[in-house]
Amino acid sequence: MPDSECLICSMEGSDPASRVFLDELWAAEVAPGFEVPGWFFLRSRRHAEKLTGLDEAETATLGRHAHDLVSAVERVTGAPAVYLLSFGENYRHFHALAAARGEQVPPELRGWGLLQLLAEGRDVPAAQALAGDVRLAYEEIVRGREHAAVR
Repeated sequence: MPDSECLICSMEGSDPASRVFLDELWAAEVAPGFEVPGWFFLRSRRHAEKLTGLDEAETATLGRHAHDLVSAVERVTGAPAVYLLSFGENYRHFHALAAARGEQVPPELRGWGLLQLLAEGRDVPAAQALAGDVRLAYEEIVRGREHAAVR
């Protein structure tokens, strides 16, 4: 699929205020149409289809980014669970949804049921405001690890 037709590729031009981080290989941000506070797409910057389409460098760094993003979302939201989901059917460009599941979410909407919150849970201003807090927590997590490695 040409990059111009790919929603995930189009996120390269997303508002920096919605972004948690961006490096050479990966980015995480609030995704258009998925603006639920505490939900972020972790995506490969290169158009790689499915997990199996990632190259060696992307594969080697995915786990660290996923860990740090989920940790930052957990820290900021206080959510008892942060899900990391990847389907790859509607948008084949590799991405994963990191989704905070708050304590207030009823049992029938936990697990896969959480995706039902998309219909009623979208709040663009709140999602973007939370992105700034998650960005700061993410940066703090990365700095802490780098500082510990120097010791």
